[in-house]
Amino acid sequence: MTADRVLPDLVIGDLVINPPIIQGGMGVRVSSSRLVAAVANEGALGIIASVGLGEELPDTTPGYVNRAEFGLRQAIQNARKNTRNPFGVNIMCALTNYDNLAQVSCDEGVAAIISGAGLPLRLPTLISDRHVKLIPIVSSARAANLIIKTWQKRHSRLPDALVVEGPLAGGHLGFSFEQVEDLEAFRLERLVTEVIEVARQYGGIPVVAAGGVFDGNDVARFLRLGAAGVQMATRFVCTHECDASDAYKQAFVKCRKEDIVVIHSPVGLPARVIRNDFVDRYLRGERVTFGCPYHCLSTCEPAAARYCIAQALVASYRGDMDHGYAMCGANAWRCNKIVSVHELVQEVVQETAAALRSPR
Repeated sequence: MTADRVLPDLVIGDLVINPPIIQGGMGVRVSSSRLVAAVANEGALGIIASVGLGEELPDTTPGYVNRAEFGLRQAIQNARKNTRNPFGVNIMCALTNYDNLAQVSCDEGVAAIISGAGLPLRLPTLISDRHVKLIPIVSSARAANLIIKTWQKRHSRLPDALVVEGPLAGGHLGFSFEQVEDLEAFRLERLVTEVIEVARQYGGIPVVAAGGVFDGNDVARFLRLGAAGVQMATRFVCTHECDASDAYKQAFVKCRKEDIVVIHSPVGLPARVIRNDFVDRYLRGERVTFGCPYHCLSTCEPAAARYCIAQALVASYRGDMDHGYAMCGANAWRCNKIVSVHELVQEVVQETAAALRSPR
């Protein structure tokens, strides 16, 4: 930690992040260029969610894959126009165009690729530039060990860091419904400690805690446990710079604790969302008639799905909450106002510093 910095650095190879916060990737288009640049300008690591970025392009751009590629390049380039600091991209393993998005991210020279919603066992084969940090998202020490051993054996490379995401996270969860309900057995503190033990066996790979991290007290707790930093997503939705519509943000501000539910996603994973009329219709067993214009998810079965998650998330990003929903973390109900990214980061930094100074 340098003299002018309040909190310790998050060091990932030659990438130095301070405050030690990664803004979690949020699709569709919830964390795009505007939010990411604002986060990067505060010294934290902003992350563009690569999914669905092409769906606001003119119809003259043919094909889902082409639109997705163009949309990601555009988002990266727009972010770079507004910050000189490093930022990264989140790419879900379940995406059918995963390889293409990884190559685009590498070509555009992003600082890091964070990858979850599956095990990114092939990611090192897609990235030739060793300056791009490769960071898997894991939900257990077992998954971390498998990825590390596979990368080491097949690619002679280790992950540059590991994000450990617990069951309080927003969006798609790397747990079964039974595990999500057994929060004590799968507490993030326990998962982080177990993954840190694995990481130490390979030279001390930095471990980042994610899922339910809400304020500076949480950040301090995980730093004391030995985490190198934290990932936060939900808090960044309720910022002026967040790329989502105001209606999307207001869903967070207005929601109550009991409005936050976990549902089955067409992706094949549990997903935590804010309950609304669309969710209620789904829970009643209704099916939304849809085509499949994207073929975006390798794990989705359109014939069996009761709605198209891509269409639902595009609608909610635009503010049409009647035809979609907001994904969120378990603590979304604690958000009560919209602030700037600067205000949010400063608040979390000050809370963290105070908590670290206090006796345990």
